[in-house]
Formats: sequence, structure tokens, C-alpha cells
Amino acid sequence: MAEYIRVAEEESEEPMEIPSEDDGTVLLSTVTAQFPGACGLRYRNPDNQCMRGVRLVEGILHAPDNGWGNLVYVVNYPKDNKRKMDEIDASSAVKVKRAVQKTSDLIVLGLPWKTTEQDLKDYFSTFGEVIMVQVKRDTKTGNSKGFGFVRFTEYETQVKAMSQRHMIDGRWCDCKLPNSKQNADEPLRSRKVFVGRCTEDMSTDELRQFFAQFGDVTDVFIPKPFRAFAFVTFADDQVAQSLCGEDLIIKGVSVHISNAEPKHLNARQQIDRGRYSVNTGGFGNQGGTCQSQMSGGIILQMGTHLPVEMYFLKKTSMALFKNEQGILISPRSGKGRWQ
Repeated sequence: MAEYIRVAEEESEEPMEIPSEDDGTVLLSTVTAQFPGACGLRYRNPDNQCMRGVRLVEGILHAPDNGWGNLVYVVNYPKDNKRKMDEIDASSAVKVKRAVQKTSDLIVLGLPWKTTEQDLKDYFSTFGEVIMVQVKRDTKTGNSKGFGFVRFTEYETQVKAMSQRHMIDGRWCDCKLPNSKQNADEPLRSRKVFVGRCTEDMSTDELRQFFAQFGDVTDVFIPKPFRAFAFVTFADDQVAQSLCGEDLIIKGVSVHISNAEPKHLNARQQIDRGRYSVNTGGFGNQGGTCQSQMSGGIILQMGTHLPVEMYFLKKTSMALFKNEQGILISPRSGKGRWQ
């Protein structure tokens, strides 16, 4: 006849009764049904107070010599499983910490012209409580500029909203932190990382599942044809930056993580984007740097000299400097001509 034995995760916890089989044994599957990950049972010997293990044979737990009795049997877990549980607890603690962080205004890009603030609030309210929405409009015409702002009450809701794209009024929109939230003295930090040394048997789902242990993953991209690398994008830029420089093991292969953004742009790209930076000996070898966002020319501050202009000739890909006397000078030849 089947009987019930008392089982608990720890001796100090309240036990749970689980049934035995007709022959007095207990199936390990019966234990794992109530305690996932369990691999055995142990109990404290009443005679010497030492812990004893219950005999396990082919998934069947056999009662001690004196039967199961009224003892409380403690669940055994594999060490790896216990380590994973500790990691889960640590991850939960991080999530709790994030939940108390302050929320920020998020910019919503790509809004349809017809979207109103009420439409925006109705949509984002499905994620959580919204405390502010705004659709930016032209001051003269009153027409939408195609973007807006939203702010949530909970930080966890904010992270969730940033981790995916949004279909608003029939159009895909992006929701992220505005660039202005970044410290002006720091470069913009990317949420995307470069994963090098990948192998062809790594799929996007496998990479997504692996990197999800570090934070919310919004996108995984593996180029086709295969080129031995991939890109992974996180919802939180802090997670992405914390992984840069690390070597991680995926499917037995060591992969290297680095920043996905280019470290520098060439001179032509910087000029096209409206900025330029160069170190030069200047006039009289006094040195100097150039930085500007002018169109048509770039202002250079050369040592103690007055500002001069630099021109980029698109046809010849040559940069010329105009000094204070109005002479265009080639950096290589030092020769110039009047303008």
C-alpha cells in the first residue's frame, strides 16, 4: 500500500508529503515534479545526527532499512544547478535594483503625421503607467514633426518599451533615450556589440538565448554569406559596454566581444557630417587643432594665429587652408595663391 513521505528543500522548511509506490519505493520523477532539478534525497540519522543519502537505482529511491518513517527527507541538487539558482537570485536582485532607478523621457521616432498625443498615450499605456506624452509640432503650421516623447512611471516598463520596435497607426516606430541624455563630455555609448570568431553552427536564436543572461536582447544579426562574426543589440547600453573586451565561451568556442561602433571616421566622412578634427604643426610649428561645424569651410585655430579656413575640394579630394591674408595653402607643398 502506498504511503506518503515528508520532503523539504531544507531541514528548517515546512515539508511536503509526496506519495510512494505500491512496493514502498519513491520515483525520482515524483520528487522532481515538486522540486525541479532534484537529483536525490538525504536524511539525518537519528542515532548519530549525521546526514545519510537515500539509495537511488535507475531513477528509483529505496527506503532506508527501517522504512521511510516520520523523518523529513531533504532534497539534493546538483552543484551546477545550485550555482544557476544563485545566478538567478543575483539576476533578480539586479532587476529589483533597476526597478527603483529613475525613468527618463524617451524619444519616439517615425511617428505618422496623424498620430495625436492621445493616440500615443493609449498605445504606450499597454506597457505600463504613462505620466507624460508629447508630439512635437511645427510652431507655425501646427503639423507633427514625426516624433514625440513619452515617460513611464516604472523603470522596468521603460526598458521593456526600448527593447522592441512599435507599430503605431500602421507605421514602425523606434523608442529610445534621446542623445541629449548622454553626458556631453562622454561619447555616445552604443547598445550594439560585435561578436567575433563565430562559427557557422551558431544560429541567431542560440546567440539570443546566450546573451539574454546578461540583459534584454533586442536584435541579433548574422551576416549572409557567413563572415565569422555577428552583432547583438541590448536594450541597455550599460550591459553592452560591460561586455566589451570580454572573451566568452559559446558552444565550446571562444568568441571576442567588442564595440560595434567604428572607433574613428576618415577626414572626408567627418567633413560630410559637419565636423573635423586634425592635429597639425600650424604656422611656425606652433601646433593647433581644428574643430567646427560650419558649412562651406572649417574654422581652424592654429596656435596663437588668427582663425583660418580649410576647404575640402571634392573633385580632387584635397584639403586647402586659407590663412589670414586670404591665401589658399596646400598642407603638403606650402604654396598658395590669392583669392
